[in-house]
Amino acid sequence: MSTSVNKQFDAIENLIFLEGLRIQALDIHPELDLMTIYLNTKAVLSQHISSYSLLRGADKSQLLQYELIGGGMGIHWPLLDEDLSLKGFLQDELRKVVKGKRDPIAA
Repeated sequence: MSTSVNKQFDAIENLIFLEGLRIQALDIHPELDLMTIYLNTKAVLSQHISSYSLLRGADKSQLLQYELIGGGMGIHWPLLDEDLSLKGFLQDELRKVVKGKRDPIAA
């Protein structure tokens, strides 16, 4: 986690820690190249599986073997040795909004 010298959180970390955001559930649909992340706030984030190199080459059974880590701060795929963070998902969503990129699966 990136923090400044005076231990201040960045804006996304503030959302996560001060607002208590957590990943609550995950749906994976490899046939649609779609990963849907459900937050405890009822917000839904969508990501392309192919955006992540270790997930891109995995078969469905490997993709479905994941666990939520850090109390919902991330997702771990033990068979693939891949970890993705809530912060990273939120950064990706923010990039889509700032760039004005309207992804058909974007939240």
